[in-house]
Amino acid sequence: MNRLSLYFSLLRVLALAAGLWLAAPVQAADEYTEVRDLHRAGKTSQALERAGSYIAANPGDPQMRFIKATILSASQRDDEAEALLQELTRDNPELPEPWNNLAVLHAARGQLDKALEELQTAVRLNASYATALENLGDVQARLAVQAYERARKLDSGNRRLPAKIELLRNLFEPAAVKPAASEPLR
Repeated sequence: MNRLSLYFSLLRVLALAAGLWLAAPVQAADEYTEVRDLHRAGKTSQALERAGSYIAANPGDPQMRFIKATILSASQRDDEAEALLQELTRDNPELPEPWNNLAVLHAARGQLDKALEELQTAVRLNASYATALENLGDVQARLAVQAYERARKLDSGNRRLPAKIELLRNLFEPAAVKPAASEPLR
């Protein structure tokens, strides 16, 4: 599943979790669809402009802010996406999806401790959030590699560590897992 389609799946989950999908006016649903369609058509700047206009008129709408953050992230504008996601977690701390997406950004930057905390928050908020659970496992595996590597430096005679390190590293090799290069987590 590519990053963009995954983000749109997350949007649907966010809408249901926030109770917005059924409660949102038809006009808002049309706006969400229009912004996503513009982005899918490669008209990212238009999509972001339309999202920005909608947000200016509806500043309390977490769904459009989430859509905008996913578009920014997909457009490699991670600092802007991070700022918007952090704002979402402050304004709507009960929503797990922004926490998950923040973790994706932090893990991509190698900030695994931050990503771990954010994923634990997402899972606390929704224990059935499979994507966050998978991402949590990925982050924990990467942290395990770091711990094993430190242990190997301290105990170079330990014969178990190289196999453990290799096994975990193979989980993240492009040949074994085929996500986009910029998608360390989903």
